[in-house]
Amino acid sequence: MSDDEKPASAPQERRRMVKPPTGGTAAGRGMGGKIKTAEKKSISSIEWIKRQLADPWSEKARAEGWRSRAAFKFSEIDDRFHLVKRGSRVIDLGAAPGGWVQVCVNRGAASVVGVDLLPIEPIPGSTLIQADFTDPGVDQQLIDLLGGPPDLVLSDMAHNTVGHRQTDHLKIIALIEVASDFAIRTLRPGGHFVTKNFQGGDAGRVLAELRAAFQEVKYVKPAASRKGSSEVYLVALNRK
Repeated sequence: MSDDEKPASAPQERRRMVKPPTGGTAAGRGMGGKIKTAEKKSISSIEWIKRQLADPWSEKARAEGWRSRAAFKFSEIDDRFHLVKRGSRVIDLGAAPGGWVQVCVNRGAASVVGVDLLPIEPIPGSTLIQADFTDPGVDQQLIDLLGGPPDLVLSDMAHNTVGHRQTDHLKIIALIEVASDFAIRTLRPGGHFVTKNFQGGDAGRVLAELRAAFQEVKYVKPAASRKGSSEVYLVALNRK
């Protein structure tokens, strides 16, 4: 590996992710396990469960054995851009409950490493760790587990909203920035990066950095994203 290809050392000051969500598990997020009774749940939790049960993508995910409906989002992105090649090395940031990892393994990736604040049930063909990605040394741990620079970095990281629009927005941008920084530092030349964003989000500086580091940067709104959701994905292709 040339000096240009070696991952740079992690900066000393790193943004930290929010605390792990409470009251649920990775399986619960993906609806892969039994749904708890609603006796002690808030109205918002009950409404969320109703949406999950009524959602055709979630129903299809359960029927086909995917950990979450998010598997269809990444499948659509990969169908369009052919990001996962046979033998690819992939790092998935915010991997719980594991839908994107499943897609990568099923499409021939040789090494897939995922990290999340929540525990993730094992997925054959992958290495999954529970950790705060922004903690010092975790980024290098992922590279070591992978066995070298990744061909693809994925980030579906989300944060716990607090209900304050400006605060939530800053947290969203912070996660995009830390994931983008990691991808730019560690991806092999020609590698790709996918990260969650939201329409109207002020990610101008990150977008400029990605356009400087990659040959193309695209916005994608997968069909499996909920109607009315502002969720979109940034796809950065072919690291320079």
